[in-house]
Amino acid sequence: MPVKRLLAVITIAALTVSGASAISSATAESPGAVAGRFDRPWHGFAAADTVLRRGSPGEAGLDPGPIRDAERFLSDWSTNDPVTGHPHFAGAVGLLAHDGVIVDEFATGQALRYADAAGTELPTDRQVPMRPDTIFDLASVTKLFTSIAVLQLVERHQVGLDEPVATYLPEFATHGKENVTVRQLLTHTSGLDADPVPSLWQGYPDVPARRKAVLDSPLVNPPGSTYRYSDINLMTLGFLVERLTGRPLDAVVRDRITAPLGMADTGFNPPSAKLDRIAATEYEAQPPRGLVRGQVHDENAWALGGVSGHAGVFSTAADLAVLAQMILNGGSYHGVRILRADTVRIMLTNYNQAFPGDEHGLGFELDRMFYMGALSSPVTAGHTGFTGTSLVIDPESRSIAILLTNRVHPTRNWGSINPARETWATALARAMSVRPAVGKDAWFSDPGNLSTATLTTPVLSGVSSLRVNFVAFVDTESTDPLVLEASRDGVSWQPVELRADGPGAPPGPVSALAGHGHRSWWRVSAELPAADPVILRWRYTTDAHYTGRGVYVDGVRITSNNGIVLDAEHTPWSLSATGWTLTSH
Repeated sequence: MPVKRLLAVITIAALTVSGASAISSATAESPGAVAGRFDRPWHGFAAADTVLRRGSPGEAGLDPGPIRDAERFLSDWSTNDPVTGHPHFAGAVGLLAHDGVIVDEFATGQALRYADAAGTELPTDRQVPMRPDTIFDLASVTKLFTSIAVLQLVERHQVGLDEPVATYLPEFATHGKENVTVRQLLTHTSGLDADPVPSLWQGYPDVPARRKAVLDSPLVNPPGSTYRYSDINLMTLGFLVERLTGRPLDAVVRDRITAPLGMADTGFNPPSAKLDRIAATEYEAQPPRGLVRGQVHDENAWALGGVSGHAGVFSTAADLAVLAQMILNGGSYHGVRILRADTVRIMLTNYNQAFPGDEHGLGFELDRMFYMGALSSPVTAGHTGFTGTSLVIDPESRSIAILLTNRVHPTRNWGSINPARETWATALARAMSVRPAVGKDAWFSDPGNLSTATLTTPVLSGVSSLRVNFVAFVDTESTDPLVLEASRDGVSWQPVELRADGPGAPPGPVSALAGHGHRSWWRVSAELPAADPVILRWRYTTDAHYTGRGVYVDGVRITSNNGIVLDAEHTPWSLSATGWTLTSH
């Protein structure tokens, strides 16, 4: 084997070890994995020949109810809010897919609605409704295409992930950047600032000067010392792709990614012939562009001619679903291989373990509950875009959640749409079932944000020390705990120490159960000293953000030295429930 190729292979193998990988090498069915089951995750890629088809939620083993609820949410958010007088976004297109089946394509609102930044509505006959094939400016979702192009160069042994960027772009080696690596650009740990200062359109006369300004950007932190999300990282990688291929980035993305995948509506600088299908973005006074439609919204990408590594790609929900399924398939789709399976595996490996909360693969964000919702897990990958776009890819359930909105139309100042992103992804998670671990039903709680749900025993009297056993399925953020509490009077409560066993369970004794991504039932036990009388309750409390898939409690059995004190599996009515319901799924 040539030395250059050998080094590239060693680099890929070493990177797999250095990060925290959550995808196994398996590509066949995982033991026990079942479509439509949130509690039976897959571990490994889908079959390489999996091709998306359209079908109903029922065909994929899903409950349509949560999906229809999410559709109503999107429709409500595209109508005028009585408080603000305007919608959260003019319109949206959503797509959900599970196990190779597109189970929902939904469009609401308008692709074009406003005439100016003040929100003056166009005459009805000049407004353009959203449709499933509306084309959107993806904004920062573009970064995924650039990252894939870089990893293709890694596979071709033209790039080493731990090589200095200056190896390929010598002019990058200014202001102490000599040792910044390609991987640091992909994981946003380079130490570069978020954006060029000043903006490229403001401070530089032409494209060559603007490109030079990007490469001249100084560090604001030592490389590898912190996570700082940076457009400059991906701009630089776009230039790297162009340098090593000798071709413009838009041509590389077209010829190596979108054309082979049949993504006919995806690319930079869409043709004017498709303008009637393109969602409008912002009405801009600075720079004085007026209503932006059909041109990239991002000002720095616009200043570079519409083609940049960080922004500029336009696409549809259906095209993005193909890209996502390619990732779920381990790099292949419809007989075309875009990346090797081992490359996809390292792409979805967390290299930012030193920066909790900023988990990141190579170009792909990981485990971001604010838009991935209950699909979040250590290996759930995706990205958002400033224009109001988001892509979520969940290998453990082989699911895709795409939400495309024109939330900056007509202005970026109408607020965040993150609750819509979370709601859309969470709907798909909740459409999947969690089957009871014991018997025919289990107690389920999903109270929403800033809520408390309690499941309480009757007064237990005439007993000695107690042993409590139950099973729990917990999919929450760390700040939304499930606790077991004890009280003598029903007023003052004290936490009971718990021990949990199962995949992802917290080690040792703990006072609360929380976490997401493990998708497994835990066996939980507790022991209480003699306390007569005593009342026990399970309390699930949520904060202001993010609730995950929810919490299940099943198989509750309380015993003492004298035998069974309470068996809630056989007498579920013995528990008093507030915010909990008995469910078979």
